[in-house]
Amino acid sequence: MSELPEVVVFDCDGVLVDAVSSWRTIHDAFGTENGHNLARFIRGEISDVEFMRSDIQMWKAVQDPIHQDDIFRTYSGVKLMPGARELVSELLDAGVYVAIVSAGVDVFVSSIASMLNVDDWIANGFVFDDAGYLTDEGVCRLHATGKGAIIDRLLSMQGFSAQGCVSVGDSEMDLSMQVEGSRFIGFNPSRESSQSAFAEAGVPVVVEKDLRLLRPLLGLPTSTEMG
Repeated sequence: MSELPEVVVFDCDGVLVDAVSSWRTIHDAFGTENGHNLARFIRGEISDVEFMRSDIQMWKAVQDPIHQDDIFRTYSGVKLMPGARELVSELLDAGVYVAIVSAGVDVFVSSIASMLNVDDWIANGFVFDDAGYLTDEGVCRLHATGKGAIIDRLLSMQGFSAQGCVSVGDSEMDLSMQVEGSRFIGFNPSRESSQSAFAEAGVPVVVEKDLRLLRPLLGLPTSTEMG
């Protein structure tokens, strides 16, 4: 069993929630699909801001205007990943600082952060006008492939060491969470490219959709040890 970390940083989509992407969830609700630009984004051909803008344009081509409440409603069927409540609660009870660093949608990530009572969170998102309607621009608070900069800042602000930090993500872009000296755990990689990237990086991977299986990797007792 590993030593208990000082801080655990989770990605949100595909890790704490059983949904590949909080952006994709909105696409599903509007019947749109942006796979072409997702591939371009992963290859680094377009920026986070350009990618968000292209998403919003697609949704507005289906419905314009779009109110903030419409966005909230698209998430009504999204469920927490099995074991999310238990694992986060156990970490917090053990005195571990828990944060969410997500390139997902802020209105959704904030609700998950509140539900799980985590210590801190950050996500990308939208700009709404004074009446609550979606504008054409997204808000980029972090780059999907640059999460390490956010984690470095968190460690510095809270006085944690990189050696005491463990990050958990589901895609190759999340490997940027592994700042020098820290550990990374791959969880539920849904794309072949993610599986290959994790294998190449030599990180431990939990394939099953159950966050409780991370316990031994995070220094927590397993249910057998607890019993």
